[in-house]
Amino acid sequence: MPDSDLLSVEVTVIDERTAMVAVRGELDTDTGIALHHQLANQLAHGRRYLVLDLREVPFMDSSGLNVIIRAHNDTRQVGGSVYLAAVSPTVRRLLDLTGISFTTPVRDTPEEALFELAAASLPEPPPPS
Repeated sequence: MPDSDLLSVEVTVIDERTAMVAVRGELDTDTGIALHHQLANQLAHGRRYLVLDLREVPFMDSSGLNVIIRAHNDTRQVGGSVYLAAVSPTVRRLLDLTGISFTTPVRDTPEEALFELAAASLPEPPPPS
């Protein structure tokens, strides 16, 4: 069984500019490339807001971190962003130690991240007259 089979990526398109990406399995040197390709594909199709549901990622190494950093940089170049959601305590510690949690929003649930994205796209209310 190839190592890439140890990672499962399921994409749900929320709208023309937003996708939720559920990742299952260890995110490391052997599997990070598969996730990177999935994220790059979403950007190629116009999705500039990505929510990564990491609830089923028990382990992540520097290669996984690199995929997240690249996605963060790539989405920023097109005026978008990446949100990380439902990270395990082990992965959260890694994100905190490396500073990624300070540059990439981390939310408790994918729904919370999607709600925040939706709220950010609402027009500003007119100033009081």
